[in-house]
Amino acid sequence: MAQQSKNILSEIQGVESEFEKEVAAIDSVTKLETVRIVFLSKKGKLQSLFSHLGALDPQERPLVGAELNRLKNRIQEDLLEKKSALGSAKSPVDSFDPTLPGKTPSFGTIHPLMQVLGEIENIFMGMGFRVEEGPEIETEFYNFEALNIPEDHPSRDMQDTFYLPDNYLLRTHTSPVQIRTMQKQRPPVRMIAPGRCFRRDTPDATHSPTFHQVEGLCVDKGVSFADLKGVIMAFARKLFDAEVKVRFRPGFFPFTEPSAEYDFSCIFCSGQGCRVCKNTGWLEISGAGMVDPAVFGFVDYDPAIYTGYAFGMGVERIAMLKYQVHDIRIFYENDLRFLRQF
Repeated sequence: MAQQSKNILSEIQGVESEFEKEVAAIDSVTKLETVRIVFLSKKGKLQSLFSHLGALDPQERPLVGAELNRLKNRIQEDLLEKKSALGSAKSPVDSFDPTLPGKTPSFGTIHPLMQVLGEIENIFMGMGFRVEEGPEIETEFYNFEALNIPEDHPSRDMQDTFYLPDNYLLRTHTSPVQIRTMQKQRPPVRMIAPGRCFRRDTPDATHSPTFHQVEGLCVDKGVSFADLKGVIMAFARKLFDAEVKVRFRPGFFPFTEPSAEYDFSCIFCSGQGCRVCKNTGWLEISGAGMVDPAVFGFVDYDPAIYTGYAFGMGVERIAMLKYQVHDIRIFYENDLRFLRQF
């Protein structure tokens, strides 16, 4: 064998050894491409060896050519295997394609209960009411005594109220905020108290141990039951429909006298009678009445000078009517299929 052929075969072995070291060190797609260019490109080391074939003796050319083709096939196969191995264990940097469109971020929405609560607040603020807040952990004085609720009243029972140590409790309504507001300011008072309340109710379609209320209060000289009716009527027509009717029925609450329950004409059947209103044409909303003079005694208001009315409503109740939801528990299940509708 001529010396020139031996030199080329020796170079082939050298290139093969160099390739083995380089391919073993490949740990990224970028490095793999670099190695491919070094050995297989038009100006690569393998092509440089192929260029020497023309100068060889015709009898020796097939032997050297076979070695070059063997090395070329091996380099291609080894690089393909390495690429496959890297593909199954890509790093985030290697797999990032800057040409792909970005992912649209998902945006949250306000919970339907909070949407309704905000709408209620806006309606009453438009009628001159201020929004007042108070603590969710209350004393018996603010939750019961100052609201003229006697010690033997059922709501004071352990089966109805969540009691805490040291005579504290989780408020059962937001009416304590009315007492706190009257304690810190003199009439006129015109406020609503939205917030979360707690009672020992077994969860079902219409009850929840945690719920939201909006209590309202207006105290001034010459305030009458007619004013209460006008405010409730304006609220109902603004929230639902201008054709909604309101009716008051006799009721009893320790902190109002006289007291009433108030209903809205059914928004689903326009008062004609349907399954939702149980064919009565009316939907029960909540209670209201004129502030009992005994309550004014706890806040040092003179009942001979001032009169006032109070009312309340459940936010969940309003939301169930507004969105035609028939089970209160759905609001608290955090099912995104439900929440995304709002």
